[in-house]
Amino acid sequence: MEYQDLRDWIQIADEMGELKTLKGCDWNLEIGAITELVHHKEDGPAVLFEDIKGLALTLGLPSGETKMDFVKIWKDNYKSIKPIPAKFVKKSGLFDNVYKDGDVDMFKFPTPLWHDKDGGRYIGTGSVDITRDPDEGWVNYGTYRVMIHDKNKLGFYISPGKHGRIQREKYAASGKPFKIAMSFGHDPLTFLAGSIEVPYGVPEYEFIGGLRGEPFEMIEGEYSGLPIPANAEIVIEGDVHFDNPKVEGPFGEWTGYYASAERAEPWVEVKRIYHRNDPIILGSPPGRPPAELGWYRSYLRSAPIWDEMEKAGVPDVKGVWLTVSGGSRLMMCVAIKQRYPGHAKQAAIVASQCHAGAYLGRFVIVVDDDIDPSNTDDMIWAMSSRCEPEQDIDILRRCWSGPLDPVIHPTKKGFNSRAIIDATRPYEWMKDFPPVAESSKEVLDATAKKWGAELFGTNGKK
Repeated sequence: MEYQDLRDWIQIADEMGELKTLKGCDWNLEIGAITELVHHKEDGPAVLFEDIKGLALTLGLPSGETKMDFVKIWKDNYKSIKPIPAKFVKKSGLFDNVYKDGDVDMFKFPTPLWHDKDGGRYIGTGSVDITRDPDEGWVNYGTYRVMIHDKNKLGFYISPGKHGRIQREKYAASGKPFKIAMSFGHDPLTFLAGSIEVPYGVPEYEFIGGLRGEPFEMIEGEYSGLPIPANAEIVIEGDVHFDNPKVEGPFGEWTGYYASAERAEPWVEVKRIYHRNDPIILGSPPGRPPAELGWYRSYLRSAPIWDEMEKAGVPDVKGVWLTVSGGSRLMMCVAIKQRYPGHAKQAAIVASQCHAGAYLGRFVIVVDDDIDPSNTDDMIWAMSSRCEPEQDIDILRRCWSGPLDPVIHPTKKGFNSRAIIDATRPYEWMKDFPPVAESSKEVLDATAKKWGAELFGTNGKK
């Protein structure tokens, strides 16, 4: 890959014309509003905020021609990644500025108030929490929201079932001291690794190393002993306190709602701050779909589901897509080439309950291989014309959900249901199903070649 840290990535994005630099924006809601405007466009630019008011690429893969091309490319790369152990180094720009104990002040950073109704300023949206499993010893990098309570106290929410939450609950049950590190600025690949479903027990920094083909460089935290990204912009270390929990939230989340309200959560007493000169916060706030999180997470999460389906023995999966409008979780479409009775039901259930697809889903639609699962019009047409609700819709109950689920009553959070929708041609009479009323691919290709330039000014592609 051509970049090693966030600054390299910003420079490359700028050279590609994909970066916009804005000066004089206000941390109080304006940055959040600008970000929201950009997030609702699939091809919106990356935005770098400088001189914030009131305060003095990424995967290295070819894009492919279609969404499914890219998902398949990422799926093939994902399943071939072999974790590479990290490399510890002594030097880091983080050591340019070190603050300890009484000198700690989290308000020195221009942390935005992202949304109008947020309960505070969230420095952690594109961040990673760094924790070590107290029993098994492996280290997790997880993207979980982080709120500033005051100059040396941070709140952090983690959804039930996430690797970081499991580790946190182990510490709470054992009474062992819980030291944590948090990185608030790093290259986008580190953020993406913390955001997707890397297998349990695999440290994200080894996954990153395997993707890059070289060891991820880290330093050992002075206070926590945890492995910290050497090229990070801002890192803190501290102690997690379970006693006297502090109110965290509300925060506008990826479902598009303030569904988790506010609650008492453990908090972090910050003991160390490290940062480079002129540090950069990496922000990626969620919001009402379609939003930035959905654009890239739909690609990155669809591929592992496809991979896990194949590993579970589901044959002839032709595509998987988590819709952007569903926040890259709530609605999934799977395309298969039907091979036997029950194939569609098997595909739907495995997709809905495999590790990468199980958390907070709601609808799983299975379609035939002539349907592009990433094309919403195609999917809805298949549902409308190939699904007989009485016999083709099933409900799975008591599935993995959490406090962010907006339609679950506040007193019943934790579980939800899944609608399994078979929108494939009925297997029993598939060959006799009415043919599709459209020109053949050969006729369309020949016509586009002949008339495309005159119609669209291209070789037939709109």
